[in-house]
Amino acid sequence: GERRIIHYPQKRIIGLYVNVMETSTTNQLFSKDDLKKLIIPLLFEQALAITVGMADTVMISSAGEAAVSGVSLIDMFNNLIISVLAALATGGAVVTSQFLGAGKKEDACKSAKQLIVSSVCITIGISILVMVFCNGIISLFFGKIEADVFHNAVIYMMISALSFPFLALYNSCAALFRSMGNSKITLKVSVVENIINIGGNALGVYVLGLGVAGVAIPSLISRAVAGFILYHLLKNPSNEVHLLKERFHIDWPVIHKIFYIGIPSGIENGIFQLGRVIVVSIIAGFGTVQIAANGVANSLDSMGCIVGQAMNLAMITVIGRCVGAGDSGQVRYYTKKLLKITYLCTFMVNSVILLCLPWILKCYGLSTETTQLSYILVMIHNGMAMFLWPASFVLPNMLRACNDVRFTMVLSIFSMFMFRIGFSYIIGVNMGYGAIGVWIAMVLDWIFRVICFVSRYLSGHWLKTAELKDNR
Repeated sequence: GERRIIHYPQKRIIGLYVNVMETSTTNQLFSKDDLKKLIIPLLFEQALAITVGMADTVMISSAGEAAVSGVSLIDMFNNLIISVLAALATGGAVVTSQFLGAGKKEDACKSAKQLIVSSVCITIGISILVMVFCNGIISLFFGKIEADVFHNAVIYMMISALSFPFLALYNSCAALFRSMGNSKITLKVSVVENIINIGGNALGVYVLGLGVAGVAIPSLISRAVAGFILYHLLKNPSNEVHLLKERFHIDWPVIHKIFYIGIPSGIENGIFQLGRVIVVSIIAGFGTVQIAANGVANSLDSMGCIVGQAMNLAMITVIGRCVGAGDSGQVRYYTKKLLKITYLCTFMVNSVILLCLPWILKCYGLSTETTQLSYILVMIHNGMAMFLWPASFVLPNMLRACNDVRFTMVLSIFSMFMFRIGFSYIIGVNMGYGAIGVWIAMVLDWIFRVICFVSRYLSGHWLKTAELKDNR
């Protein structure tokens, strides 16, 4: 449809970016207020989660660098599992959003229960396997690490595995609320979850002196509480999508639609996180200082990607509804709009982090050598993220919402092994640059992704996978 520029007072940064462009079509799926209600709570939710993660790292650092190293290693493995669970939730969110966009609310409600039951059942099996083969998994992924680091890693992994089913429940329910455009609910529950988590961490680490268990147990409790709260709220029939009271039975067509998106995304995310684990195993061979610096840098890097992580979730909801409505023009419009918001905000957030970095690193109380290396790693990541991260990781979610999941899966796997892992060995190990070389390889991975994903978007191939006509 015809587009026009609307100028608004520069009172709120997010509001300004959302209002930069607006369509004049009467059937516009998302008004500027709709986008604000969706995006702003997501930003706060991501910021809260990452800030609490940083606080966890600061707290556990008081137990020594071996504890920090053990937690950071297992967090990389946990991210592998969590990413697979998030992919299943993404599959459910895409299907539900498309049903809502097509006006099929009853089908959207039916898909909700299918998503929750299937994801929780799968995750219970994963948790059992992780607990049974805990020691072997750590040895397989991280090789020979120092005994005290290994001990801490085992404790953290065992307790973390118990929380996976609750996390699956939370992710599934949260994805369904977001598909309704109701991210305020997930923010409120996230606040409760993180209050429990951070309070429990302080009690477990500083008062009870439990070390890594002091941060793992509160995570388990907080995830369980958050999952059950969202599940209870989803039963409310006044929700656009809610859990029907009818007896559950497996609906294979709906399960197939969810898995059609979820499985390729799960494989992609799983391989991506597996690649990150392999990369961390490379860093593990460089010694405790580089492991600890990598863990601290990862916590700060996440802060720089807050906007992008929020937009990843928003992109699924917005583009999914546009696809369900059969409107390729709005797919293009909202893709560009969300990417503009992401780039502008990512630049601002990372600029602040880099300016304040020397003072931020002092909070961790690490050795001078570890602090200096952390500084370099954050400068590499956050400096380049301003230019590359949105197109590398937010744009692909537009393709996933258009059912173009195989391309994103194949390309991401190829890029991970060719650039992030391959060049980590070349630059980090063979050329002797250590963790710095590994992070340079990460930037090469981003550059390749940007080139390929932007080309895919411009080619218009997603019109075929989404079964849309080009109505520009």
